[in-house]
Amino acid sequence: MPFEIIRNDITKVHVDAIVNAANSSLLGGGGVDGAIHKAAGPELLEECKALGGCRVGEAKITSGYNLPAKYIIHTVGPIWEGGNWDEEKLLYDCYRSSLELAKKYNLESMAFPLISSGSFGYPKDRALNTAISSIGSFLMENDMMVYLVVYDKKAFQLSEKLFNSIEEFIDDRYSEDHRLYRTTSRQDAVLREYDLEETVSFDRPVKKTKRSLEKVVKNRGESFSQMLLRLIDEKGLVDSQVYKRANIDRRHFSKIRNDVDYKPSKATAVAFAIALELNLDQTRDLLLSAGFALSHSYKFDLIIEFFIQDGNYNIFEINEALFAFDQTTLGA
Repeated sequence: MPFEIIRNDITKVHVDAIVNAANSSLLGGGGVDGAIHKAAGPELLEECKALGGCRVGEAKITSGYNLPAKYIIHTVGPIWEGGNWDEEKLLYDCYRSSLELAKKYNLESMAFPLISSGSFGYPKDRALNTAISSIGSFLMENDMMVYLVVYDKKAFQLSEKLFNSIEEFIDDRYSEDHRLYRTTSRQDAVLREYDLEETVSFDRPVKKTKRSLEKVVKNRGESFSQMLLRLIDEKGLVDSQVYKRANIDRRHFSKIRNDVDYKPSKATAVAFAIALELNLDQTRDLLLSAGFALSHSYKFDLIIEFFIQDGNYNIFEINEALFAFDQTTLGA
């Protein structure tokens, strides 16, 4: 199952388990820890007293009590001390330990806060990278619906270098595309309307007839489903590799495989292009089979182009950037 970043109050998320960024005593504190204890009710504290605390990087589980979640998984993140005291490994272990505990209890869905990014002082961009890395690695091997819950924009921070690089990429190509649009929009309109078997002159009226419906149907190429399945075979991949890399649920993929005329959303089509590590031309072909295109007029499309040109096909990192720019994320 996929991974999704959402804005919400973690105490109100309906999942099998939420994760509490606790302190080592497990007896409550401030921030997310205090909010979870308050929402769960006094019975949570009584159960936590019997657990004997928790070491940094490890996790323990309790009932959810008054929360929508059935369980609470408590994990203790590292305090940031400059990055030279195994903070990254310990934070990675927090996510992995929590996920493994959820797997042990056969849970199908869980929600994390951004661990250690509050009073423990872990830089938000680094905390985010570690969360994405640990959760993403687990989901490549396991099926579970995982949410990373951020309360507001201040709690979510893409690395400044990456954010600025994407912003510059968008600014350059967005303005470039609009300059091109002003000079070619009339020609494009004509080319879209008329058959292209002969050269079209823009210095005289166009007298060609429109394409017939019969001709359009006859010349129809591969459907999205057909092209996707062919590409999977050509890449020598198996279905599970592809839908996991695409951040797509297995049941969703099954619908695509069994319906030759399946019509995906644009985000789903792009997700599979990323999963298959297609170059820009191949991505455009796959999108075209579903009736879509990449345009420099949209931030979403430009961010996708940025990552493809950079050779970065990690869908979780791409979603991290899409979320930071308030765009639709891939998969899920």
